[in-house]
Amino acid sequence: MSTYDVAVIGSGPGGYVAAIRCAQLGMKTALIEKYNTLGGTCLNVGCIPSKALLDSSHHYDDAMKHFEDHGIEIPGEIKINFEKMIARKQQVVDTTCDGVEYLMKKNEIDVFTGMGSFVDATHIKIDGDKSQTIEAKNTIIATGSKPGTLPFIKVDKERVITSTEALSLKEIPKHMVVIGGGVIGLELGQVYKRLGAEVTVIEYADRITPIMDKVLSKELMKVLKKLGVKFHLSHGVNKVERHGDIVKVTAKNKKGEEVSFEGDYCLVSVGRRPYTDKLNATAAGVKINERGHVDVNEHLQTNVSNIYAIGDVVRGAMLAHKAEEEGVFVAETIAGQKPHINYNLIPNVIYTWPEVASVGKTEEELKEEGVAYKAGSFPMKALGRSRASGDTDGLVKILADKTTDEVLGVHIIGARAADLISEAVVAMEFRASAEDIARMSHAHPTYSEAMKEAALAATEDRALHV
Repeated sequence: MSTYDVAVIGSGPGGYVAAIRCAQLGMKTALIEKYNTLGGTCLNVGCIPSKALLDSSHHYDDAMKHFEDHGIEIPGEIKINFEKMIARKQQVVDTTCDGVEYLMKKNEIDVFTGMGSFVDATHIKIDGDKSQTIEAKNTIIATGSKPGTLPFIKVDKERVITSTEALSLKEIPKHMVVIGGGVIGLELGQVYKRLGAEVTVIEYADRITPIMDKVLSKELMKVLKKLGVKFHLSHGVNKVERHGDIVKVTAKNKKGEEVSFEGDYCLVSVGRRPYTDKLNATAAGVKINERGHVDVNEHLQTNVSNIYAIGDVVRGAMLAHKAEEEGVFVAETIAGQKPHINYNLIPNVIYTWPEVASVGKTEEELKEEGVAYKAGSFPMKALGRSRASGDTDGLVKILADKTTDEVLGVHIIGARAADLISEAVVAMEFRASAEDIARMSHAHPTYSEAMKEAALAATEDRALHV
């Protein structure tokens, strides 16, 4: 029986990063993955493939707009090679997953393929092509999450689908009904809308992306409506029925009236649930709470001292970069170091176009907490770079402490918001003031100038270009 200092169950971003950091710190490390490809949900059926499709659909949409803007008559009907688009997505996935395999070999990490389950607190059984058991002084649970659903919905993976199936459809839907106005539903909704599908989003809350700052929700919905996406807010879905190639979705609106929607596909996008199936956590004595999360303390340690858990399977936002930070944190904790994570400064991003990115407190949270604050915002349409590229939708909003001027939250919707948010994270990690950002030189012409201008607006309402 092989013995390891650390065994990691699950090879998603948190898992494989944890394994790499453990190996870097001199620990003999094993990585256990039930599928025959590494990378978990993110690389295989999540972040990477969805961004590949978003990118392809964006190029197509840009080409169509180019013809329109320049008065160029499109010769005949331009057909989308959807099969090639899906193949390109898979090529991106395969290359990325192969990269993770390379990293495992480079760091001399033993990879086991099969379902990992606890025999006890120090032994893990691996059911693959052959059954074997390894011993681990420490174990990191990194088993991730699965798409969630509603109790009355039967996901048949053909017409009633989750994000997993939406990434590998054989055809472009005529009408996709999306249940849920969160990140996944909006990203995939935009993909198929660009490709010609009718898209209807049904959301239970009174706005899309309800966890983000309200100004971002409002602006994003305005942009998506302009694209042709239809929204039905404050609608509670209570029935989903399939009749051949037609899916009927029934919901109650805010007046209590029953309304129905029909499409050839229904994307169920109501969040994700922690995945601990077949882990046999009870055999190791590990507690799992009523929401399905593995219970952990501030050190991401379970109630069993040598077992840790990270990523989607524990509390907090289900984000790949959050899982990676936790993977490094646990590896360094096991090694006797004293690492640190500031959960307030883990950014959240939606990869629609324009992109949406946020870090720190929202204005609604500051009001609720009674924090005295000031706000400054700057519209992307006032930037030379935005006008040059034709990406004039959106804005940057900065929230700062009214007394100290410390930046408390940054909220962006606009071109390259996913990249711009890193400036905000760095500034807030060093507890910068809005004026600190305002006094830093930003290259011209760039999208990042909107950060400087919003900081100027938050400092003394002295933005220069509005």
